[in-house]
Amino acid sequence: MNEIKYKLIRSKRRSISVEISREAEVTVRAPLRMKRADIDAFVNSRRTWIELHLSQVRECLSDSPVKLNEDEISELKSRARDIILPKLSYFASMMGVEYERVAFRRQRTRFGSCSSKKNLNFNICVALMPEEIIDYVIVHELAHLKEMNHSSRFWSEVERVMPDYAERRSWLKQNGIRFVQMI
Repeated sequence: MNEIKYKLIRSKRRSISVEISREAEVTVRAPLRMKRADIDAFVNSRRTWIELHLSQVRECLSDSPVKLNEDEISELKSRARDIILPKLSYFASMMGVEYERVAFRRQRTRFGSCSSKKNLNFNICVALMPEEIIDYVIVHELAHLKEMNHSSRFWSEVERVMPDYAERRSWLKQNGIRFVQMI
């Protein structure tokens, strides 16, 4: 059997976890005092999951779309603003929430974010996605204005506005990386 190569990060934590990056790198996070043999055994016990996800990420990387040039990115930023701001206003009114500043950025790991100061950030690549996914990203971030976490109350708020959010979320998890790779 081939050995799974991984980067090990030890910290003051109680549990062990495995993550696969968008660049197809495996990282294991483990407690400070956990024995290396136990870590290797954990990784081996997750071999099927790791190999499946590595192959999916590698497939996405091989299907990488052409990168946009700086002029196209500037145009996309303007397009994102034009698409997202009216929808943001509509959904905020529907959800009974208010926000402060809205920014549009080129982000590598997030489609959107919400700060405790009620500032919202949206990845410009969201403007390239289907309309129902754009709506999901907006509702997700606005729900954070009510719940600054991913608790069951947060997901209930998302579901109240968007009963089919789970399908949209799944689509984003499966396809979102292709859009991020373009910017």
